[in-house]
Amino acid sequence: MTPDHNGELRRGTVFGFLAYAIWGVFPLYFHALRPAGAWEILAHRILWTLLLCAVVLLVRRDLSWTRQLLARPRLALGVAVAALLIGANWVIYVAAVLGGHTTEAALGYFLNPIVTVALGVVVLRERLRPLQWAAVGIGAVAGIYLSAVGGQFPLVALSLACSFAGYGLVKKKLGASLDAMHSLAAETAVLFPVAVVLLGFLVVRGETTFTLEPPVHPTLLLAAGVVTAVPLLLFAAAARRIPLTTVGLLQFVTPVLQLLCGVLLLDEHMSTARWTGFGIVWVALLLLTVDSLVGRPGRARAARLALEESTP
Repeated sequence: MTPDHNGELRRGTVFGFLAYAIWGVFPLYFHALRPAGAWEILAHRILWTLLLCAVVLLVRRDLSWTRQLLARPRLALGVAVAALLIGANWVIYVAAVLGGHTTEAALGYFLNPIVTVALGVVVLRERLRPLQWAAVGIGAVAGIYLSAVGGQFPLVALSLACSFAGYGLVKKKLGASLDAMHSLAAETAVLFPVAVVLLGFLVVRGETTFTLEPPVHPTLLLAAGVVTAVPLLLFAAAARRIPLTTVGLLQFVTPVLQLLCGVLLLDEHMSTARWTGFGIVWVALLLLTVDSLVGRPGRARAARLALEESTP
């Protein structure tokens, strides 16, 4: 390897780690937004992310892609579906964190790779390799076990895993039609009417928290655009520089940090039975990791493209 190539790999690894680390400490940010609720946070996240994207695109004079998007109804419909799925993922995640279920949200992101593989079989008719089948089976066992020992279906975790995996599936079907900034701008534009309605409803009912505790609370809400966009752009920069196996290993930084935030910083209780359930999931993830490490180069390139398209 040349020094330039080694430098690119190092930079890509740092960018990737920072992206996943920021996503991993999101629970602390959302807790800091209290007393805002999940729907108000969703509205502000959409509004300020769209505004940030608009400013960046205007400065870059990068708007020609919008005409191409509108001229392709199938692509526009796909972007709309993706936007609804990621919007649902955002609000479920924030509601889980604010409701004291950060550890269950972390479980959802541990389960996400397994659900993604399962969707590939059901929707795309992909053929799984033995280790992948084993991982899916063990993941199903983990879901059944957690339902049994917890006395209730792990709805939050599976909702997060399925909405995010579904988002990735839609993005895969769309192909590499939009880059990271264009995709984020388009999806938040689709969700903009939702944000307006939500904020209008909260204002009419006198339940908006935007004006509380100035300037700290309003500033934190305004920062939602930067908080959303920065890790996405860091990931996009990383994905161009590092191998799929490195990306695959780095992605577990997010749920690990979420779990640590929940247990160590937010004082959420984790029973022995729940730790056991997490352990079962980790066995499944280990099998998927091993499978990716021994995969053929061509298969790795295809998987890398899919990963780039499925990351918000």
